[in-house]
Amino acid sequence: MVKLWRCVICGDPYIGANPPSNCPFCGAHEAYIKEVKEAVVTFEVPLSEKDKANAEHALQVEVSNATFYFCAAEKTDDAEGKLLFKALGKIEAEHAAIWRKILRLAKVPAGSEVCHTENVKNLRESHEREDRAIAFYKKAAAESDHERLKQIFNALVEIETDHLHLSEQRLKA
Repeated sequence: MVKLWRCVICGDPYIGANPPSNCPFCGAHEAYIKEVKEAVVTFEVPLSEKDKANAEHALQVEVSNATFYFCAAEKTDDAEGKLLFKALGKIEAEHAAIWRKILRLAKVPAGSEVCHTENVKNLRESHEREDRAIAFYKKAAAESDHERLKQIFNALVEIETDHLHLSEQRLKA
């Protein structure tokens, strides 16, 4: 029987017989995907100064990464790399949308990143970007006093770690 599922990290719905292993929109792990009637999703979070600063930095990280990945999807010299970077760009853009909602912004700001034509250089930069994001999200989760923000930061650590492993696999190939 087909059901309606909802990711509690990004809030987006999914239709299927079972929950996906990862949210098709933000990449959150299956544990965060609930039947709609059980999904508690809110972006109305009271922000302390530290949480607001971390959310603003998170937005910048995700806009920067999405812009980089979309650039790499266009310019990289590898057909599979183009697909990988396009998928990563969509996920990072979804992450930026999460922070836009938390910060109550009308729109996600535009980014301006450059990338490389050589796939291996884009993979190396992807690895560095994901490393930085993971370290930041771990720190932000530890600093936050709000359970919802901790949940989002921790989910993003898992998602960005998945991305890190993707770049590691391709760099070894």
